[in-house]
Amino acid sequence: MNGRDDAPLDLFVVGGGINGAGIACDAVGRALKVGLCEADDFAAHTSSASTKLIHGGLRYLEHYEFRLVREALQEREVLLAKAPHLSFPLRFVLPHEPHLRPRWMLRIGLFLYDHLDWHMTLPKSIAVDLPTSKFGTGLKPSFKNGFVYSDAWVDDARLVVANLKSARQMGASIYARHRCVSARRTSDGKLWDIELAAPNNGIVKVQARGLVNATGPWVKRFLDEQTHIKTGKRVRLIKGSHIVAPRLYEGNHAFILQNADQRIIFIIPYEREFSVIGTTDIPAHEGEKPVCTQEEIDYLCGIASHYMVKPVRPADVVWTYSGVRPLFDDGDDNPSAVTRDYHLELDGAVGTAPLLSVFGGKITTYRRLAEHALRDLRPHYPRMGGEWTAGRALADGELADAPTFEEAFDQFVASAAVVKPGLPKELLRALARRHGSGIDDVLEGVKTVADLGRHFGGHLYETEVRYLVRDEWAFEADDVLWRRTKEGLHMTAAEREAFARWMAELRPNFT
Repeated sequence: MNGRDDAPLDLFVVGGGINGAGIACDAVGRALKVGLCEADDFAAHTSSASTKLIHGGLRYLEHYEFRLVREALQEREVLLAKAPHLSFPLRFVLPHEPHLRPRWMLRIGLFLYDHLDWHMTLPKSIAVDLPTSKFGTGLKPSFKNGFVYSDAWVDDARLVVANLKSARQMGASIYARHRCVSARRTSDGKLWDIELAAPNNGIVKVQARGLVNATGPWVKRFLDEQTHIKTGKRVRLIKGSHIVAPRLYEGNHAFILQNADQRIIFIIPYEREFSVIGTTDIPAHEGEKPVCTQEEIDYLCGIASHYMVKPVRPADVVWTYSGVRPLFDDGDDNPSAVTRDYHLELDGAVGTAPLLSVFGGKITTYRRLAEHALRDLRPHYPRMGGEWTAGRALADGELADAPTFEEAFDQFVASAAVVKPGLPKELLRALARRHGSGIDDVLEGVKTVADLGRHFGGHLYETEVRYLVRDEWAFEADDVLWRRTKEGLHMTAAEREAFARWMAELRPNFT
């Protein structure tokens, strides 16, 4: 079935990762009429395969990326306030290895990290005696000295969904699982004619006054194939893989570990019972499906085992995930040294329908990237509103006021337990971490566990799944198990298979 929306949109965004979702959310909040499409599930690729960090990037200081680090540090607390249910502060422990980086270098780097953002309220860095400190928990006793500094964790895939829900609440048209097959300027150059392949094999035709190419790893292919517009800019595709193992230590701190190849690896508490370890940096090719190889598993296990009391063996790995990061190609031969900064390219003079393409970027700076994109587009939309996203919470992010981000979340969970006394507090905490204030919609009419419907395993129940399908565009089993929730980690293989069958059987009722 073919269809066309009647009135032209102001801006159409192609790409449902964090950058596309952030631009769409920002634009619609400036009173632009906005649409967005994604060929697969939202955050199905790069934006669900990160290390789950909101961080300045301590190691980027070695490459003199001071502007990027400052911008990212400033964004940490903005994002913590915008989505306190999806993010929380973390203390990172950096054991000192004298033969890798001298102590003076680490001290200088951490001093800069603490002071590049003068408004930082998170705890500043300290030196610690690891054998006597709680921050040494988990490390081998041979590591004596170290440093502790602040960064933050985020649920990357849910951050994308929160931006899209915010955009939809403000009037954006969201096209899930619609692939853009063609985008051409009209003969007078004033509009874009856009064709989308719908999941029912139909074609949806949309017109827009401007177009954003936020297709991540496919940014250049989209220009070449869908728009036939050439660019000299390129992206370097770098595969990053992570492994997940049973929890390696007690405590809420994370580790940043140096390796002899000058790379660093994070070990982060993950999903109640696990630790996530990553990442690798391996050149990738366009079109390749990223998977974590045995060599990468061995590499990550080896580094973790060098530092941790509890060794990590390949047999301990319960899950792996990999993604391709589209880094702006600055010509550096070392994948770890390629800039994590972003570049925006605008095609079309004022009076012509603009095309803005996004090269690179990182999850921490997505909101600032969106502001910069709208700033570049402003000459084409002189009546659009001003910047607004820094001070407003995302959808479901309005939690209790409290002195710290952690206290705000804890108070919110406590209030949810009062409202829903018939539900286990551990379940309410997991649901609050995923849904924030949206937990009221998820649990509407629910008083006891029996009201939640079928239990699939872990903290996953039928009531939440139906909400994810109805309100958050979930369609496939993996959308639920590994992106909207991470409950696949807490389920057996048989439970995951049973859930996939249930989703497939009921899918006609969902559409």
